[in-house]
Amino acid sequence: MTTETGPIQMLTIAFGPETKFEGRIVEELEELMVTGQILVLDLLVVHKQTDGDLVSVGYQMEGMGETVSALLGLSPGSLRDVEAAVPSLAPGRAFGLDADDVREIADALEPGTTTGFLLLEHRWARKLRRAIREQGGVPVAEGFLTEEVLAPVAAELLAIAAERDAELAEKSVKETERSAKQTKRSAKDTDR
Repeated sequence: MTTETGPIQMLTIAFGPETKFEGRIVEELEELMVTGQILVLDLLVVHKQTDGDLVSVGYQMEGMGETVSALLGLSPGSLRDVEAAVPSLAPGRAFGLDADDVREIADALEPGTTTGFLLLEHRWARKLRRAIREQGGVPVAEGFLTEEVLAPVAAELLAIAAERDAELAEKSVKETERSAKQTKRSAKDTDR
């Protein structure tokens, strides 16, 4: 049984009334899970009707939706149980979304839109999270930056990413060459 998690994030994505769902998003989520980068903890897709009611849409994966529904106040599930299981959702926490924030997001949806609420664990960050905690670090803010926010520095970020990718590729080639040399040495030693 896992006793530690990576950072857990609630990602909320709105879709306009004309959106046609073709399964690509679920395919990408499955790929990210297979490669161990994320773990989808829950997924709920809701449609806000013109009268303001939120109704569940059948796009979520099998067995999904209960935890997010409880956070949105859509089901009889106990919010206290959710808060106990995910302490960062409990009232008074200085970091992350609390239950009122999640409900406010749901209330702000435009009538006629469909929204996906994706609760996921960033598995790739488990060791990083542990290292930060062990060094006494406390997260004070987090979030995805939108394209609009990044626009003033987009060219710089692309250049940095390209440079870092090239450095990593070069490092990988050197590591492969070093490993091949060690294998040759081992083979020669075995032949003697």
